[in-house]
Amino acid sequence: MKKVYLGFMALLFVACDNNTQPSEKAFLDSLDNVKVQTPPVSKEVLGDIIQSIPSPLEISSLIKGMGVKYDKSILNSTGNLSNYNTNYKRALNLGIYSTDLGYANIYNQNQDALYYLDAVRETANGLNIGQFFDFGTIKRLATNSNNMDSLLLITTTNFEKINRHLQDQERSNLSILILTGGWLEALYLTCEVVQKYPNQAFNERIGEQKVILDQLLLLLSFYNQDPSVQTLISDLTLLQKHFERVKITYTYKESTMKEVDGVLMVVDNSTSKIDMTSEDLKNIFESTGSIRKKIIS
Repeated sequence: MKKVYLGFMALLFVACDNNTQPSEKAFLDSLDNVKVQTPPVSKEVLGDIIQSIPSPLEISSLIKGMGVKYDKSILNSTGNLSNYNTNYKRALNLGIYSTDLGYANIYNQNQDALYYLDAVRETANGLNIGQFFDFGTIKRLATNSNNMDSLLLITTTNFEKINRHLQDQERSNLSILILTGGWLEALYLTCEVVQKYPNQAFNERIGEQKVILDQLLLLLSFYNQDPSVQTLISDLTLLQKHFERVKITYTYKESTMKEVDGVLMVVDNSTSKIDMTSEDLKNIFESTGSIRKKIIS
């Protein structure tokens, strides 16, 4: 499941081309009257960054697997949709609502899944990318967690089309914001859960986000001429300072090959140890919640 999700995220970014220069009109339309520069990075670098970002669905699956009860109150209310009247807000909250949709789906909360599917549709339409979603098929699959692989496959295809469209219009910044919103919501859900259900596995998952945050800030830095992105970078930089106290120790072990369903796959046997104090966790919780509150309000 993780590979499929990361696949569609990769499709969002690897089409970035440093030989493409944006037109003034495209930026005026896509950045709410703010002019920015195209990321001066290669497809390979962007692809590597995307591959390192965990799937929000994987996070939701971990939460459910730990016996944690479903809690709708920690999700972003669909009643906030009317607040999102800029491309910046829509893109971030498209990522957030997509994560919430996955969370509801993992728990077989069909009615809530439909609510969040509608939220995804409205924010996507606001970004003029709703035409790339087959919402009829997604609705059918989203109400049956047994069809998760099929749902993700369709999502992959949709986002490939979306990415091409955004690249044609020089709106790749929206892809970065969608990704950031999805990541932040997954981190927030984990933080909320670990406060009620302390667990080392959750702590380690939170600590691992130190590296991911560094990479997201790198991507966002390519669009720092946008005042809204500047504010987001400032907020995430404060969060980064709390993560700096987290120590990650890696132990390398040679990879091995394993056959899964007739397909030969590489198994990473390396491990990592996360060291952080209860104060570090508290600071990360509070900073994450503060940033999210600003985004969803």
